[in-house]
Amino acid sequence: MRKIILAGFLSVFLMTACKKDDSVAEKSLEAQKLEFRARQLEIEKQKLAIEKEKMVYEAQKKADSISETKKARAAAENNSRPQVIRETRTIYRDRNSNSGSSGSNGNYANNGSGTSQGTTQKKGWSKAAKGTVIGTVGGAAAGALIAKKNRGLGAVIGGVVGGATGYTIGRSQDRKDGRVQPR
Repeated sequence: MRKIILAGFLSVFLMTACKKDDSVAEKSLEAQKLEFRARQLEIEKQKLAIEKEKMVYEAQKKADSISETKKARAAAENNSRPQVIRETRTIYRDRNSNSGSSGSNGNYANNGSGTSQGTTQKKGWSKAAKGTVIGTVGGAAAGALIAKKNRGLGAVIGGVVGGATGYTIGRSQDRKDGRVQPR
C-alpha cells in the first residue's frame, strides 16, 4: 500500500510539474512571437530608410543630369552663334618712315594679317589634308594589290579614289570642328 500511495503521489507531482512547464512554454512562445514581430518591424523600418535614401539619390542624380544637360545646351548655343567682328585694324609692315609721302611709293606689305578675327587660326595640317594623304597612300596600296596585270595603273586609280574619299571625310570633320565654315 505504501508503494501505491508513493506512486500516486509521484504521479500527481509529475502532472503538476508538466502543467507548469506548459504554461511557461506558452508564455515563452508568446514572448518569442512578440520579439519576432518587433524584429520584423525593425527590418521593415530599415528597408523603408534604404528606399528613402535610394529615392533621394535618384532625385539628386536626375537633378544633376538636368543641370548637366542645361550646361551642355548653353555651351552648344554659345558655340553655334556666329561670331561678329567688331573691329578691324590694318597693320603696315616695312613702311619707310623717312619718306615724306604718305606711302605712295608702295614700300609696305600686307601679308594677310591685316584684319584680326575673333577666332584664332588653327595651325598644323587640317583633317582634310591628313585624310587626303592617308586615303591616297591606302588607295594606291589597295589598287596595286587588286590589279594583278597592271599594278601601276591600279595604284594610280586607287590613289585618286582613296585621296578623294579621304579629302571628303576630312573636310566634313573640319566642318564639325569649326575649322572650315559649314555650307
